[in-house]
Amino acid sequence: MFIIVLKYIKPLEEVEKELKPHIKHLEKYYSLQKFICSGRRNQRVGGVILCNARNMEEVETIIKEDPFYINKIAEYEIIEFSPTKYVDGFERFISE
Repeated sequence: MFIIVLKYIKPLEEVEKELKPHIKHLEKYYSLQKFICSGRRNQRVGGVILCNARNMEEVETIIKEDPFYINKIAEYEIIEFSPTKYVDGFERFISE
């Protein structure tokens, strides 16, 4: 499992211009059950995505399709982790 942390590197006006295409990108990966949750960081400096990908290469491929990446709107930090404790029901999100 991966946490993707986005940090805006362009002004919010530029972020807003690419927001609809970025949301479409998010929707694609929700429909493929790769994204579990996402949202804005407080203070509107970027965002966070919880991603259930097979490996780092898959995450990098997904990121490279994001309009925020393509148009250099945000920088990305990828954190890989293994969930070991979680609320009942969350296990359905964990890849084997």
